[in-house]
Parts: sequence; structure tokens; C-alpha cells
Amino acid sequence: MRFALLLMAWGLLTSACQQTEFQAWEEQASQVEIIRDDFGVPHIYGKTDADAVFGLLYAQCEDDFRRVERNYIWAIGRLAELEGEEAIYSDLRAQLFMTEEEAKQAYESAPDWLKELCQAFADGINYYLYTHPEVKPQVITRYEPWFPLYFFEGSIGGDIERISTKRIQAFYENQEALALSEYGDGLNHPDPYQEPKGSNGIAVSGKLTKSGNAMLLINPHTSFYFRPEVHVVSQEGLNAYGAVTWGQFFVYQGFNEKTGWIHTSTFVDFIDEFEEEIVNEDGKLQYRYGDQIRPVDSVVVSLDYLQGDSLRSREFTFYRTHHGPITHKIEDKWVATKINWEPVNALIQSYTRTKLSNYSAFREMMNMRTNSSNNTVFADSDGNIAYFHGNFIPKRDPAFDFSRPVDGSNPSTDWQGLHPVEESITLLNPESGWIQNCNSTPFTAAGQYSPKREDYPVYMAPDQENFRGIHAVSLLENASNLTLESFRELAYDPFIPAFARLIPALIRAHQKQEGNAEAQQAIELLSNWDFRTGKESIAMSVAHFYATNYQREFRDLNQLTENEKLETHSDPQVQKKMVTLLEETLLQMEEDLGTWKTPWGEINRFQRLSGDMDLHYDDDQPYIPVGMASGRWGALASFGASAKEGTKRLYGSSGNSFVAVVEFGKRVRAKSILAGGQNSDPNSPHFLDQAQRYADGNFKEVAFYPEEVEQRAKERYHPGKR
Repeated sequence: MRFALLLMAWGLLTSACQQTEFQAWEEQASQVEIIRDDFGVPHIYGKTDADAVFGLLYAQCEDDFRRVERNYIWAIGRLAELEGEEAIYSDLRAQLFMTEEEAKQAYESAPDWLKELCQAFADGINYYLYTHPEVKPQVITRYEPWFPLYFFEGSIGGDIERISTKRIQAFYENQEALALSEYGDGLNHPDPYQEPKGSNGIAVSGKLTKSGNAMLLINPHTSFYFRPEVHVVSQEGLNAYGAVTWGQFFVYQGFNEKTGWIHTSTFVDFIDEFEEEIVNEDGKLQYRYGDQIRPVDSVVVSLDYLQGDSLRSREFTFYRTHHGPITHKIEDKWVATKINWEPVNALIQSYTRTKLSNYSAFREMMNMRTNSSNNTVFADSDGNIAYFHGNFIPKRDPAFDFSRPVDGSNPSTDWQGLHPVEESITLLNPESGWIQNCNSTPFTAAGQYSPKREDYPVYMAPDQENFRGIHAVSLLENASNLTLESFRELAYDPFIPAFARLIPALIRAHQKQEGNAEAQQAIELLSNWDFRTGKESIAMSVAHFYATNYQREFRDLNQLTENEKLETHSDPQVQKKMVTLLEETLLQMEEDLGTWKTPWGEINRFQRLSGDMDLHYDDDQPYIPVGMASGRWGALASFGASAKEGTKRLYGSSGNSFVAVVEFGKRVRAKSILAGGQNSDPNSPHFLDQAQRYADGNFKEVAFYPEEVEQRAKERYHPGKR
């Protein structure tokens, strides 16, 4: 009886606590207004920043809860509970760098204002689930304020995905060492033959614009539907518009009334591997560091995974040295991997960035130096344009080659702090009047006014030139009198620079080593081509498939940037192989497409049949022809398309996603486009309402000021009252 009464009392207490929490959510929701415009973009207005964050997360869940959910299932290390035991090493990787207890400690150490935002993040999602009981969470039933400490930067996957889960598995399952990568390290590297991920950022000063105002191109290249478009406003100075990664509470790439920022993936060397000399004395693991013998820290975690319809668990003991967690083994040496991991400061920097009003404040914010995997292109209403190549750059002893694992027992290999921003590669208002970065070398960022390679350590800028960078430079060197629309046209210029290098070499080869009749026809077509892509272009179709096969047979096309000579293409054997490759390409196209004389837009397609994260494509279902091309060939407006399971045609799945052109003056003005639409529900009017515009490069006007939002408003509500 006594036990029953205790249970009843506990139940009543729990219910009362829940009711109090629900009332608090509803009270906060009453202070938030969401206005949806004619494209479904949410304009979120709150009294405080915390109110705005609450509304932002609620609106994100309305548009695509599954992507919000999936990002946190991955980030906090619970993916195996959804996908099974094969995902458990992704979860272990998350724990290696921060356990749940450490994440809670990081949250408690944060300043009060940041804790309020983190709490608002959790409350916004939890209130959405409370008001949408029909939505069944797959893993996480309650969101906690310490979750954002795992997911603090906003870039694609974050630095942690450079850590190989295969190597973690080999070490923690069997103490096995795997062979080094072709780069001589144990890290993950992008496949050079896959569609490049990253972004284009271009800023132009008033000397190149009709209005005399600075302009900014925000052109991230991500997987489609990776980020939605949002506008978030508070009475505490927040007024940011742009792209937010699902589940995060800061605009990652965007603008406010005074400043704009675009991040592009960097190749700055900011991750290092340290080979540790392990000493086992009396059953205690230790490691050698100079003249010292230090204890190896060990941490025990239990991870759940799905098996059938039930959860099982596995216990792991993982290890850390002062260099970082042990992530793999090289021969007989344990290897610790060190990355940027300051979650509180990184989250502060990511959020603070959105509220700044001029270059001076932005430059001061960069002194936090936690933005590790990105470059930044900047513009403001004072007319400034600027560039920062990386931000988190460890100082290292140049006597060691940090592109490969180094000896962790030698104290000289330790990081010696971080380079201050003034020592890193930056630009401010170059005489060229323009700055560009397309995941390319910073040494062409402003033409002849670019930084000089010899002035910086190699590890600070190992980035190579690529065809997008070459393309951007060629356009900007001739730019003048730009308007917002002509700036957009520049960003969608259809010229394909890689083919301007590759196809003439093929034509010369054919003149020496004549191919069959089909090849002769194709060469005649290519000889009259201006290397510009378009929906009606058959030459673009042939060039795309030939270049794809060329890369497999010869080399990465980015090795053919303008600085490389093409003597090998004068070799008769190479020429014969090139002509044979063209014949094989045409035959492949005949088999797959019916005829090689197929216009590019019939091959290159945009299709969105569902809101699933793992999309399926169908050659027999409706599609939108797309004239854009792959960024690997130097197309600035990147459309990464490939044949999918069961298809012969190519379907875009990455590249241009959210794109905006912004002009800063007395009033900010912008145009934007989003792949497909704002909402993941096929029944929503905003599932595909931007798809044709996306294919045509027909941007919508951004509603930024209150009167513009009011004019475009189609729906307004408080969270929970829609």
C-alpha cells in the first residue's frame, strides 16, 4: 500500500512538473510570431534572442523535422539506435571527442546568455513535438540544451568526419592497424572524381557596381535540402537572413542589414595525427612524452544499437592522451588525432557573427579563431569587402611534416598555440575591387593584388587552384557597372573552363588519329562549340561523358588548370587512346540514352519525388531539364548530377542549394533561390515551388524589411497556433 501511494505521489509530481513546463513553452510561444511569405520562408519575430531561437527551431521542425532529428542523432552519437550496429563506430567517434557528461559540463560552463539560447533551442523542438503528437521521434524523444555543443560550426559534416570510422573500428575491435591513405595519413579525404563539395564566395566593392555599393554572392555547394532559408529577428538586435543547417540556431551563411558572410570549405591543415609511444607498466597504460611517462586516460562508455526490434548495448573503453583521443593505429603505434574542439567558444562565434554591424566588429569576432574548416568572404554597408583564409590555424614547428603523422613523444611536435588572425592570410579592400574564393588557392583571390604564397607557411594554404577559381577570376577581371541582376548572371555564367582546356586537345588528337564515323561527327560538333553549357546543347552532353571517362583513364581534370602544360597530349599513343575513349563514350551514350545526340537538358535533370532523406529517382517520372553543369568542370553555378540506382539519366543531388546575391547600401537588398522548395512535405505548396526558378536561375526577391514581409505575408501565427 505504501509503495502504491509513493508511486501515485511520484506520478502526480511528474505530471505537475510537465504541466508547468508546457505552460512555460506556451508562454514563450505567445511572444513569438512566425510569418510565412509567398514562398513559405519563415520570418520569425521574438521579443528576445531566446524567443527568436525558440521560434526558429519550431519553424524548422514544421518544414522538415526528420532532418533536424537526423542531424542530432548523428551529432550526439546515437545513430546506431536508428541504423543498427554498423553505425556504432560513428557513435563512438562522437564520444571520443566529447562524452555526454562532458557535453553537459561544457553547457554549464557557457555564459548565461548562451545557455538561454541552448535552452530555447531544446524548448522549441520539444514544444513542436508536444503540439504534434502525430510526429513520432525515431530515437530522441526529448531534446536537451547541451545538444548544440556537439554541433557548433555549421559546415558539411564538421571536422569530425575527417576521422575514419573504419580505422576506429579496426583499433577498438581488434587492435589492428590499417594501411595509410594515398596521402600518407589516416584521415578521410574526398574522392577527387566525385562532385566537389564546398562553396563559391564573391565580394565586389562599389568601384565595380552601378550603385557604388558593395555586393556579396552567397553560393554554398551542398547536398540539396541540406539547409533551409530563414529570417530571424529579435528586439535585442538580431536580424539575420540566410541558410541555417537543420537543427542549428544560427544563420550559417547569410546577411543582416549591415554585413554579409559566406563560408567556403578550406584546405588549411588544421588536423594532426600524433604517433604515441605506449608503455605498459604493471598493467597501467602510459605514454612517453619527452623525459616524462604520462598516464593514458581511459573512458568507459556504453552505446546502444538496434538489432531487430530491440536495443542492445556494447561497452567500449577508449583512450586519450593530451594530444586527443586514440583513433587508430599505424603499425605498432597508437595514434591520437587532434582537431579543433572548443564547443562553447565555437558556438559563441557562430552566433555572434550574425549580429555584427561592420567590418571592425567582424574582424574582432574572428579573433576567437574557432571556425576551423572554412574560409570567409565578407561585405558590409560601409563598402568594405574582406577575406579570411581559414581561422583556426595551429602554429607548428616547420621542421616537421604535419601532412603526415608525427612523433607524439617529441614535445617539439606539439601545437604552439594558434596563429593570430593578423598572421593568417587575409584581404581587405584590394585594389582589384573584387575577392573570390571557390575552395581554391587564396593566391588568386584578388588577381594581381592577391596574397603571395612565399609569405606564408605551407600548412596555412596547401589549397590548389581549380577551374571554378579560374572561371571566377576571368569574369571578375572584366566586371564593371554591376547590378544585382548582372551580378547574379555573372554567378551563372555558362562557360565551362575545363572543357576549354580538354576538348581542343581531343580535337587535335583526332586530327592525328582519326576515329570512326561517329567520332568524326562528334568532333565536328565540338569544333563549333563555344564551351558554354545549356539545356539544348548536345556538345555539352558529349563533353560531360567524355570528361568523366577521361578522368578515369588519365587523371583528375583539376590537374589541367591553366598553369599546366599539355605535352603528354602530343604523344601519338596518348592521342590514339583519347580518340578511342571518345568512340567508347559515344557507344556508351548510345546504349544508355538511345542516341549520343541527346540535348543536355534531357539528360541532366532536377527531380524531387518525395521528402525522404534518401531520395529515389525514376527516368519515367516528371523532371525539370537543367542546363547547369558540374562544379568539377568549373561551372560556378554547380549542379552535381549523376546516374542513380535504376536510372540512365543524370539527377542533381548537390551543388547550388541556397544561393543569394546581396547589395549593401542604405537599405540591404537581396535575391535568393532554394533548390526545390522550403518544405519537405510533397503535399505542401512549397515542396517544389522554386524548382523551375532554380533550373532557370530566376531568383526571388528577398523580403527583409517589415513592410516587405507584410506585403508578401501569406500566413502568420504563434508556434502551436497554426
